[in-house]
Amino acid sequence: MAAYLYRLGRLAFRRRGSVALLWLAVLAAVGLGALQAPGASDEEFSAPGIESQKAFDLMQERFPGAAADGATARVVFVAPHGQKVTATAHREVIEETVGTLGDGAQVASVADPFTAKAVSEDGSTAYATVTYKVTSSAITDASRTALADAVGKARDAGLTVETGGSAMDSGGGPGGAAEVIGISVAALVLLVTFGSLAAAGLPLLTAILGVGVSMFTVTLLAGALGLSSSTGTLAMMLGLAVGIDYALFVVSRYREERARGRAPEEAAGLAVGTAGSAVVFAGLTVVIALAGLSVVGIPMLTRMGLTAAGAVVVAVGVALTAVPALLGFWPNAVLAGAVRGRGGRRPRKAGSTTGGDNRGARWARFVLRHPLPVLLLGVVGLGALAVPMTQLQLGMPGDEAKSTATTERRAYDDLAEGFGPGFNGPLTIVVDARGAADAKAAAGAVGDRIAGTAGIVSVTPAHFDTAGDTAVFTATPATGPADERTKALVKTIRGERPAVETAAGASYEVTGTTALNIDISGKVQSALVPYLVTVVGLAVVLLLVVFRSLLVPLKAALGFLLSVLAALGAVVLVFQQGHAAALFGVEQTGPIMSLMPIFLVGIIFGLAMDYEVFLVSRMRESYVHGEPAKEAVVSGFRHSARVVVAAALIMIAVFAGFVGESESMIKMIGFGMATAVLLDAFVVRMALVPAVLALLGDRAWWLPGRLDRLLPRVDIEGEALTGAAPAAASVTGPAPEENAEARV
Repeated sequence: MAAYLYRLGRLAFRRRGSVALLWLAVLAAVGLGALQAPGASDEEFSAPGIESQKAFDLMQERFPGAAADGATARVVFVAPHGQKVTATAHREVIEETVGTLGDGAQVASVADPFTAKAVSEDGSTAYATVTYKVTSSAITDASRTALADAVGKARDAGLTVETGGSAMDSGGGPGGAAEVIGISVAALVLLVTFGSLAAAGLPLLTAILGVGVSMFTVTLLAGALGLSSSTGTLAMMLGLAVGIDYALFVVSRYREERARGRAPEEAAGLAVGTAGSAVVFAGLTVVIALAGLSVVGIPMLTRMGLTAAGAVVVAVGVALTAVPALLGFWPNAVLAGAVRGRGGRRPRKAGSTTGGDNRGARWARFVLRHPLPVLLLGVVGLGALAVPMTQLQLGMPGDEAKSTATTERRAYDDLAEGFGPGFNGPLTIVVDARGAADAKAAAGAVGDRIAGTAGIVSVTPAHFDTAGDTAVFTATPATGPADERTKALVKTIRGERPAVETAAGASYEVTGTTALNIDISGKVQSALVPYLVTVVGLAVVLLLVVFRSLLVPLKAALGFLLSVLAALGAVVLVFQQGHAAALFGVEQTGPIMSLMPIFLVGIIFGLAMDYEVFLVSRMRESYVHGEPAKEAVVSGFRHSARVVVAAALIMIAVFAGFVGESESMIKMIGFGMATAVLLDAFVVRMALVPAVLALLGDRAWWLPGRLDRLLPRVDIEGEALTGAAPAAASVTGPAPEENAEARV
């Protein structure tokens, strides 16, 4: 591996013009293709194997065309306090608004609240449903402006009017602020770390190149692969983060080899052969974690995971080829000023033979002197932070999780107040009466039984298909869609099914948005353990090959579990329990998004293994080259700690930038991942790892002889390069970072 990558790095350095042109050609090709490709569609969410999905599929089969693809908007009218919307003046305003809304070019129909019986019992609230001919992503600005103008006129007439529904979703994911914040902080961290504008700019430039290729490719293939506009969000987030980090490690090793006196081309080859080997294996762990999302069985999650995995593969390719090519154009520009002025070599300090300790090495020595207290403090601290995770409640937050400054949230609240909390999350009951002697009587019996269930406030009349053997009706709970009592109610209705079906002679299933969210939460929870076993198992095998040690991979996996559980505990503290919620712009607490834990586990596992590979591979490199076990830990920190810290800070900056987004799902994912990286990098990898290695000593690198013979040998420490690479000419100084104080 190292020898092959060494040759690849030297080739890219020599053929820098061709490599640069090749990447620019790829970027231009996919960019032009993306411009010509049809826009991404609104992906139809599905979760095979759950009851609500089966019921929805049955509705699609028996009621063809009933589930319209068009977006809808719900316009909610509230009369002034003490008045009713049925008053003549208010009714005229509402009917005029309904008429105006119906004139829109993209509007298919508008349901008048007075004829559709969409008025609350106390007469204070009414709503009109606007159905569009197109999906939410295809609604034009003119249509949205027309909706806003009609609503504005009704408000001017004295009514409180708010709007919700899928038509209000403009789509598109993050608006760009998160990326700007992340890149800005990353640039600052790189500048402080390297002390060179060129060295700071190169990782940013190559990361943007990789993200550009990835995102254009996603757009190009969106139609063919059924990718939605939101699929690329994760790919962009991860592609930017790992793209910067992977280039950072290669550039850092290049600077180190140049400071040892290596020629530029030789230094580029060694950087790609050593740091590049770690990049390949780190990228593989991320790809394994993302591809493993497919075991959950949710197609959207599978597509997001595979798309993000593709972005990581591109980032690895850029780090191995584009980075050494750009180093070939400016071989000295990335070096620190003092080294650049001496032909690429750092002067040796008088009396220095080992290069002195920098901050990373001093920290490692501190941990080696006090391994048990550091280990206990870290484990207890992470364990305490993980405790709230036991109270985790999963759900799919909707408009109720949005800011009260949005009209969607105010519409949600007005409907809950006027029609009851359960109005925003009705249950849809699908009755299959094909085997019944009297289908209408059977459906009526099912409806009567469900109407009598405690917690149900109303049931609508059944609507039959053209064959007259399948019915659909709506049951409204007394509690809101995110309430735990609603979840229990759905369980009760399903639990009573055998008795009801026996009495009625017909079967039924429960679906609707609320039931779908409940089922997805259950599906994710049941898939979490198999997912962990699959991903962690594959990664442990991979780390066994990398480190040729039995205990190091196990320690890496256990450390990851600690950090991810603590991060989930922090998410529960803020987003569910509301502690410090205002600080992060969380206006409404509630259940954690169902997909959040598995997203967090998958992504952070891959990134945690990144830090493990980059940090511990340098320790193993020193150990393999003859240093005692404890001194190898210090050497690993001396060479890698500063760069790992910089990489972690960049990751945190990129993810934390998404906390500022208004979309609650993106905010939650950004917070969770930033917290997880913070805990994993600075507590687990920088504290617990050296503490455990100090306690284990030489046993940390033990591998049973039989397993040693079975595992393939992959050189990532660069042993094969020791003889292949010419010795540095007149190496008079220590490694580049040995005498340099860590700047971050």
